[in-house]
Amino acid sequence: MAVLIREAEQKDVQKILEIINHEILNATVVYDYDARTYEQQLNWFHKKKEDGYPIFVATENNEVIGYGTYGIFRAFQGFKYSVEHSIYVHKNGRGKGIGKLLLNHLIKSAKKQNYHVMIAGVDASNKASVQFHEKFGFTTVGIFKEVGFKFDKWLDLHFLQLQLKDA
Repeated sequence: MAVLIREAEQKDVQKILEIINHEILNATVVYDYDARTYEQQLNWFHKKKEDGYPIFVATENNEVIGYGTYGIFRAFQGFKYSVEHSIYVHKNGRGKGIGKLLLNHLIKSAKKQNYHVMIAGVDASNKASVQFHEKFGFTTVGIFKEVGFKFDKWLDLHFLQLQLKDA
């Protein structure tokens, strides 16, 4: 069966929680240490919806296997045309093009909402993610050295951006 992308619904929050918690506990794609609770993830879901930011889920056989969203880049009025996105795919769903489908939806949505720039913050050791973003036209704008700390090591954060009018 094909992978389908749709707007997330509240019923998807539990699966989204499982996906993000796996990344929090096992990887450096997100610099949190502690697994989130269902209540925290539900509040996140409602806040995204309230603020007008999309959450897309990728489903296969009616099972959520990934999600993508974007939100505020920085909380100052002058940044209101820039968004930072996140994409997470279940460990068993990788290599199926799910990230590409989700990012395509995020870019289309951001353009429709008249955003000007989409930003990606990627752990610098994640070369596959950097290359993934470059294939979509994202360009490197900087690497912040040792700004994160997880699993007893300092982490560099690679920032890329996409000018949406050109995408």
